[in-house]
Amino acid sequence: MKRITMLMFAAILFCGSLQIKAQNNDVKLYFSTEELPDLIKCLPPPPDFNSPEFSYDVLRYQWGKTQRLDSVRAAIARRDAVWSYDALLAEFNVPFGMTISRTETPEIWRLMVNSLATTDQMRVAPKAYYHRLRPFEMYEEHLLSTETEAELSGEGSYPSGHTMRGWLAALLLAEINPARADTLFARGWMYSESRVIEGAHWQSDIDATRVGASIGYAALHTSPDFLAQLEKAKNEFRWLTGALKPTDDCSQFVNLADAVPDAILEIRYYSTYNFVGARVDGYEEPVALLTRQAADSLRAVSDDLLKQGYRLKIFDAYRPQCAVDHFMRWAADVNDTLMKPYFYPKVPRNKLFELGYILEKSGHTRGSTVDLTLFDMATEKEVDMGGTFDWFGRESHPDYGGDPQTGKYKGNAPITAEQFHNRMILREAMMRHGFKPLDEEWWHFTLKNEPFPDTYFTFPVKKLK
Repeated sequence: MKRITMLMFAAILFCGSLQIKAQNNDVKLYFSTEELPDLIKCLPPPPDFNSPEFSYDVLRYQWGKTQRLDSVRAAIARRDAVWSYDALLAEFNVPFGMTISRTETPEIWRLMVNSLATTDQMRVAPKAYYHRLRPFEMYEEHLLSTETEAELSGEGSYPSGHTMRGWLAALLLAEINPARADTLFARGWMYSESRVIEGAHWQSDIDATRVGASIGYAALHTSPDFLAQLEKAKNEFRWLTGALKPTDDCSQFVNLADAVPDAILEIRYYSTYNFVGARVDGYEEPVALLTRQAADSLRAVSDDLLKQGYRLKIFDAYRPQCAVDHFMRWAADVNDTLMKPYFYPKVPRNKLFELGYILEKSGHTRGSTVDLTLFDMATEKEVDMGGTFDWFGRESHPDYGGDPQTGKYKGNAPITAEQFHNRMILREAMMRHGFKPLDEEWWHFTLKNEPFPDTYFTFPVKKLK
């Protein structure tokens, strides 16, 4: 019997993993199953058949069947039964006040899908461990959505996967848009109640799973990668709702050449050697500008690395909004493939928006983000990072070839141990002095305590007087 239970657990775990991958091929899990809280240890077991709690489960099951007589509520429950991220997030568009999609809100979308896929893992072990009979199975009756009966039969009802997703979605979206928290939580509550109306779950499944989703929500906030993506999502929301304020006031900026005199400047967007293949709008001189605070921190990085035999080489710093608008126009012209062999040979032009390589708003416009690499003073050459600046592809991710959290190289990785180590030298120096990295670009860093998180600047890149 024990062997059968373990085999069943392995099968469910494997199928759950396949479901996550099938729904989103480029999903990024913030934690593995083993790194997440164990809901078997966190949550109480399902109530015993002879308990008052189970008597309440039965009453709620009967209540759920009466709700099916309401055609509007029944239609909502049917929609809520669809097991996909697209269907789930579509139900939150109205309470969130904005359409959540890969193309219209790519950063919010990425946060939601990665977070949901991560916490999806938490439900697998307790489902197999308790293997609780679903209401429709016990009473040998039909689900509201009869077409899902074969899929759900024998799977176990405790905890509820739909509730895990629905309540986590409400928690995350309320953090991005707290002004809509009441409607978001109301929809999340309704989403979980739909499982009782369906006949797929007991009320005690739902109640425990809301707690489980909150446990997963708390765990996500311990991941630096999650927190970085959450900030991107919040910035995207502020940008789309007009909360970010534009200004041409450059009084709080400095010339990087003055603040960090040892840095080498190679301002790519002033030249034609960039993914656009032309000088980018707003770059009037080959200089780099940063907020005073970011420049001071970068000076500390430079002093640190000079002791190790390196100078900083700067590709880009402050970027005016008109430059970002130029990128958007370029990305929309799918016939312009001049620089494709040099910067994005493997990425179709029509996928640049969807994959997040081109965005309507860049952190560079806030003035405390810098793109850079290392220059070896002994060899008088740029350090080999295993990839070039502004390369659109997986190769540019900091974790390509190793684990940035531990600094450990993966054997037989696509880049060499030396190349990965070089990336870590830059990353660790930047983080020591108050910068945070980006998940997709080894060269990109933003000051953690940036002075203008809610402002984007519009003045051109030229030497400040």
